[in-house]
Amino acid sequence: MKYISTRGGVAAQQFSDILLGGLMADGGLSIPESYPQFSTEQLAEMAKLSYPDLAFAVIRHFVDDIPADDLKALIAKTYTAAVYCNGRNPADADQITPIIKLDDTLVIQELSNGPTLAFKDMAMQLLGNLFEYVLAAKGEQVNILGATSGDTGSAAEYAMRGKKGVNVFMLSPFGKMSPFQRAQMFSLQDENIYNLSVHGFFDACQDIVKDVNKDAAYKAKYKIGAVNSINWGRIVAQVVYYFKGYFAAAKNVGDVVDFCVPSGNFGNICAGHIARQMGLPIGQLVVATNENDVLDEFFKTGGYHPRGLDRTYETSSPSMDITKASNLERFVFDLVGRDASKLAAMWKSVETGGGFEISPTEFAQMRDEYGFKSEASTHEDRVVNIREVFEKFSVQIDPHTADGYKAAKAHRRNDVVMVIMETALPAKFETTMVEALNQPPARPAGLVGLEDLPQRFDAIEADAAKVKAYLAERIAL
Repeated sequence: MKYISTRGGVAAQQFSDILLGGLMADGGLSIPESYPQFSTEQLAEMAKLSYPDLAFAVIRHFVDDIPADDLKALIAKTYTAAVYCNGRNPADADQITPIIKLDDTLVIQELSNGPTLAFKDMAMQLLGNLFEYVLAAKGEQVNILGATSGDTGSAAEYAMRGKKGVNVFMLSPFGKMSPFQRAQMFSLQDENIYNLSVHGFFDACQDIVKDVNKDAAYKAKYKIGAVNSINWGRIVAQVVYYFKGYFAAAKNVGDVVDFCVPSGNFGNICAGHIARQMGLPIGQLVVATNENDVLDEFFKTGGYHPRGLDRTYETSSPSMDITKASNLERFVFDLVGRDASKLAAMWKSVETGGGFEISPTEFAQMRDEYGFKSEASTHEDRVVNIREVFEKFSVQIDPHTADGYKAAKAHRRNDVVMVIMETALPAKFETTMVEALNQPPARPAGLVGLEDLPQRFDAIEADAAKVKAYLAERIAL
């Protein structure tokens, strides 16, 4: 399996070559030359597998430059009950992503049982092990520059802390995360972890990461890598839990199952799109957003128009406070028939402050062939839906998953199971949970008092040059 750029300006590369990087040299995103295909008969056999074995059965098709035995060992090391034991059903920890049945056709897939209580752990824990393996094999080091709106940062830092050959420089929006999210990141004292709190919203952090990646000479000199959702290693790891969720939810292999995914940067649901392209019988892919509804606008109108910081809102589902969905580029690449020149022109318009409109034919294809639908929520919606799920099903859901619950209800179909992909555990968003339920959410014992730990971070202006200088001072060449 070789990887190309969505913008067509890079020669095909192997998995290990694109694993450590973010943007491709031409500014595009890495994507496989083709998607592997699974028949119904193959899916029926895969349905019998444990999570680690299923992960190997999927991921091995995307990785041909790591020996199979080594890849299998890395996956087995990652997906263990010991690592994914912080969830609400410890007895089901060996399932890794168990489902919660709300009714006969509506379920929640638990994705937040990892160390930082967010779905990002599902991919990031594997990415940490892959990074360490590849760096050791190449005799290299990498300096990860990332941006987070809440959960990516802590998941990356917990996955990379203490890893040989890896430093992490994580940008986060100053004062825009929940106290729990800040404490998870800033309380880490590992020498290879650096937290930069940027004066601005997440999009400013993401723009800085992109600007640094576009400086090829700087990127090469300081060995800059990425773990944001644009990293292909994360996407391929996320594809796995769509297969697992499908097998847990479908009455019979071959039945159609719908998925609803809270989404800001489009990485999680992009993995669902890829799983669908691989032959998994997914019907609808429902995108749930908050008040930052650029994706909802795109899937309802066909127009993609990212917004400036003046129109980016601080909400109670902060991990989705994003108005530039980087991973949408991978889906649109497929939507335009993998025409790299057309895709590049569309994104040039985006990057110069504009946007684009897809054609009526492409819009129909997006809705009918690819199954995309969408729905947006408000704070009031989140509070109402958190309360409804608790009162009807005795289940606590976090504000992002509440966005998903609203969208799932809006697009449910008779006799078709809808899987809501969980974003995080409610413990990460205590203020909203107390508002909705008049009680604090449950918290794993090991994280009691997290906010009281000493916190270490550096505040910095939203300026790529200043961030580059910060890194240069701390990276040993």
